[in-house]
Amino acid sequence: MALSSATKRFLGSILHNRLLSSSFTQADSRCGVGGGGLAIFSRSFSAEVSSSSNQMNLIKQLRERTSAPIKDVKAALIQCNWDIEAAQKDLRKRGKVLASKKSARTAAEGFLALAQTESKAALIELNCETDFVARNDIFQHLALSLAKQALLVEGASQQGAEPFQVGPENMEDLKLYLEHPKISGETTVQSAITEVAAMMGENVRFRRGFVMSTSLNSVLSTYLHTSPQPGLGRIAGILTLEVEDGNSQLDALQRVGSELAMHVVAAKPLFLTKDLVSSEALQSEREILKSQAETTGKSKMAIDKMVEGRLRKYFEDVVLMEQKFVMNDALNVKTLLNNLSKEVGSPVKIGSFFRMEVGEGIQRLEAESSASEPVAQVV
Repeated sequence: MALSSATKRFLGSILHNRLLSSSFTQADSRCGVGGGGLAIFSRSFSAEVSSSSNQMNLIKQLRERTSAPIKDVKAALIQCNWDIEAAQKDLRKRGKVLASKKSARTAAEGFLALAQTESKAALIELNCETDFVARNDIFQHLALSLAKQALLVEGASQQGAEPFQVGPENMEDLKLYLEHPKISGETTVQSAITEVAAMMGENVRFRRGFVMSTSLNSVLSTYLHTSPQPGLGRIAGILTLEVEDGNSQLDALQRVGSELAMHVVAAKPLFLTKDLVSSEALQSEREILKSQAETTGKSKMAIDKMVEGRLRKYFEDVVLMEQKFVMNDALNVKTLLNNLSKEVGSPVKIGSFFRMEVGEGIQRLEAESSASEPVAQVV
């Protein structure tokens, strides 16, 4: 019997609704929904939520312990079946291995760290690859700890005109006590540097250090430029002022000493007096000035006078006693000290001075991509 079009549409609608109802019923049955199945589904969902919450909590804890990137933290936890202690050890191992691989890379950023007493100052340079790591408080804590340790190096207490040099060769095996929340306890200097390098994911290098001591009738003055916190800076100036009368006005000596330490940073002197300018430096400068003067086409007598005049300007640029005082360019440093001697009633002179800047003398290499080498930052 043939069915009309209207009848076919009516029967098709009924069949479609039944099939749709049946599919929902089967799906509910598979998921445990409906009747007692709803309770089973609810318990299963709650367990999954609880497990997920616990995992997020472990990730947060390990991140706080190590400062490692979240992706490294999560990967370590998954690999160690969410055992946080095992994951932390895994991060430490991977971080140290990768840190050793990076030890040959150029590290020209970082900070100078200063530690001092009334009669002695220690200045060290700790380098890293980027300014981002230099701003990290763990890196800065290590730098300050190294400066304090440098004060205790055997032989660094000897008094003399020149700063006593200390460096990795006479400090790397010394004990170092760290008191940072994420890196603490007793270790060696070299182990602490390796540990921080692993944490930071960069080459961290203790490059050099110097200790300067004073006599009884001397004042030790220091200045740090670009200082994020006390004891740290990117440029440092240190000098000693010596006075014949030990009972002279200490306040005046300290005031001028601090100003001169700042002057050393700003003016970059190379020599204390004209007599101390090396013959090599003087000869080299004289030849340069003579070549420049000869291009004028003037007579030999005129050229000689030009060279001598420009040499005086050279001395004003590189000799501390001849430089114009940065805080009052109407005076040079020699005149400043003469005025100070009159003020305190006793001759005052500069015993020694010292200037150091982060990264000076380090040849910067082309930045290399390390995106393919994820580094664990561990404690």
